[in-house]
Amino acid sequence: MARQRMQQCLSCKAFSLKTTCPACGEVAQAAAPLKWSPEDHRAALRRKMNRVEEPGWASTLPTLPTLDEMMSGDGEEE
Repeated sequence: MARQRMQQCLSCKAFSLKTTCPACGEVAQAAAPLKWSPEDHRAALRRKMNRVEEPGWASTLPTLPTLDEMMSGDGEEE
C-alpha cells in the first residue's frame, strides 16, 4: 500500500485509492506531499544538501510580481 492513500493518475489526472488508474490503467502517484513533522530528524541534512544556510541562498529564490504589475497584466505569463 502506498504511504498516501489518495492517488492521482499521471496521464488523465483521475483520483483513486489504487496505484494504477482504474480509468486508463496508467501509473498513479500520491496526490499530496507527505505531511511535515517538527520532529524531522533529517531536516538539518536536507538544509545542508540544498545549501539553505549559505548567505546567497535567499537571492536565488523566485520573486512574485508586484500587485500593480499583476493588476495591469504586465507580469510574465507562462
